[in-house]
Amino acid sequence: MPETRPPILVLAGPTASGKTACALAVARALGGELVGADSVQVYRGFAIGAAKPTAEELGGVPHHLIDVLDPDELVDAMGYAEMADRAIAGVASRGKLPIVVGGTGLWLRALVRGLVDVPPVDRALRARLESEAEAHGSDELHARLVEVDPLAAARIHPNDAVRIVRALEVFEQTGRPMGELRAEHALGAPRYGALFVVLDVPKDTLAERIAHRTRAMIDADWADEVRGLAERWGTSIRALGSVGYSEMVAHVQDGVPIDETERRIVKSTRAYARRQQTWFRSEPGIGWRPRPDEVAAPAGLEKIAAWWRGSSPDAGRAETW
Repeated sequence: MPETRPPILVLAGPTASGKTACALAVARALGGELVGADSVQVYRGFAIGAAKPTAEELGGVPHHLIDVLDPDELVDAMGYAEMADRAIAGVASRGKLPIVVGGTGLWLRALVRGLVDVPPVDRALRARLESEAEAHGSDELHARLVEVDPLAAARIHPNDAVRIVRALEVFEQTGRPMGELRAEHALGAPRYGALFVVLDVPKDTLAERIAHRTRAMIDADWADEVRGLAERWGTSIRALGSVGYSEMVAHVQDGVPIDETERRIVKSTRAYARRQQTWFRSEPGIGWRPRPDEVAAPAGLEKIAAWWRGSSPDAGRAETW
């Protein structure tokens, strides 16, 4: 029998869409605790640029899986899922609603559905494919992917050499297309019965929110935060290569002017938000795409409460609307 797990509310969406504020409104109204799904907020010391909620903003609502790792520790998607499993079990044991909140799509996929079972990386095969990509260009490898794995090719941009190489690698290892393996996996029973909600924010509104938040982060001494992280941990740690932080490192270490840094951060953050939206559009089981204000409105809270009242621990059950 599958392991019995409690139902969870998953509140996702692109960066700057207002996920944390929505999650806190739900937690306060219904009695819940937050479980983070953010690959930067998980690290200690990454506060300003990661938009980590302050103790004042949380107002006593517990928020698990933020500030739990040192910046030189690495965690993959399944490692995150194991940490989240423990946090969710603890929340449920207290009779609270587990609210998983974040925008790291692969981590959410690993938690809710698990990951596709594929062979480990073959270093020699990967090196050969990477050499071919460098010699002939990612477009040529993408054309090859279209021939053997049209489902994966449709989801991968021709310039995304990393994902093209991985898809070709899996095909050569297994003889089966990655797209086909993922499609089969999506039909399987999820690990959790989940109400999977993705916030829908108009493009112009999201762009304004990103620009405003970037300016606020800079005014809050984001550069000093990065300077301290770089001095203690060096600049090769993974989280300092994330969106926004990598641009701020260039300001701190290379002297890129702050106005140009701000412009670069806004540009890269908007591109990241578009990638997140593309990812979530392809995820199965997402049944509600509300505006942020709809979640915290009485009708939205009642919708979530009704789902929770009707839920029972069942790993094979998922909710959609």
